[in-house]
Amino acid sequence: MNGTLTDVSGLEVGHYTDLASATGCTVVLCRDSATGGVDVRGAAPGTRETDLLRAENMVLGVHGLLLSGGSAFGLAAATGVMRYLEERGVGHRVGPFVVPIVPGAIVFDLGIGSSTVRPGEAEGYAAASAASAAATPQGTVGAGTGATVGKALGRSRAMKGGVGSASIDLGEGVVIAALAVVNAIGGVVEPASGRLLAGPRGQDGRPRDSVEVYASPVYGRHGVAPVAEPPAALGNTTLAVVATNVRLSKAQANRLAMVAHDGLALAIRPCHTVHDGDTVFALATGKVDAPDEFPRLCALAPTATARAIVHAVRHATGLHGIPSMGEVDHDG
Repeated sequence: MNGTLTDVSGLEVGHYTDLASATGCTVVLCRDSATGGVDVRGAAPGTRETDLLRAENMVLGVHGLLLSGGSAFGLAAATGVMRYLEERGVGHRVGPFVVPIVPGAIVFDLGIGSSTVRPGEAEGYAAASAASAAATPQGTVGAGTGATVGKALGRSRAMKGGVGSASIDLGEGVVIAALAVVNAIGGVVEPASGRLLAGPRGQDGRPRDSVEVYASPVYGRHGVAPVAEPPAALGNTTLAVVATNVRLSKAQANRLAMVAHDGLALAIRPCHTVHDGDTVFALATGKVDAPDEFPRLCALAPTATARAIVHAVRHATGLHGIPSMGEVDHDG
């Protein structure tokens, strides 16, 4: 066990990172195919191939997932992932043809670094080429390179988000794990203690509770609210992948994605706002046949997801003037 998504046998993770432009992409590969599911809760999502994952639709197996920066432009990186898999004969077979199934989703990171450099086919191919079953790198990497959190007082008062991952060993070879790209408008808290880890920075430079900021009677009123700039519509999103090595049906995978959203609510406050595109994918590699474990998987999916979110801000490093958790005074 390495404590990350790759503890789920059959999964590999790779990143492409562009620190200068503050963008990148993250790829999860399932070369032997995995049963997929998805649940989109945010009001401003950017996705591809999510309808294919619905339980009533035909294609069962997923061969990769793309999580990308670059806003909707970043969806183009999925073409590179498909090309990488096709070259290796990995995909859904339709007669003599091989079609890799690669759903994806994006975060908006155009407000940090360069707004004109976005992941495309070459970057998606590079991330797929870098994928391995080793411990997943976390922090300011991949799709989390330009991620920020706590934007209730505007992006200039935000803190650094990133990529995080976590896993839970349920014994008897059963594992559940999660990976999150945290680019939320809300702040991030430690669920067990309620401690604020990252949020909008006040005039004193310390993070504030986003919910308290929003609850101010004068919030958003021109000339009186302490808002450096209004939160940008379509400018935020948390993406997550929750995965297990247990064999699941497509309907069960979709249920796992659904309950994993509770992990966002545990660690991000507020989440699922009209400015967020929050999306959770589920993957089941089917390496373990343990049908009785499904209730436990659903019970623990929120915990694994919340831990991944916390790890994203704990591992993040500051970039382009946006400070990380470790660079900000929390206690005065």
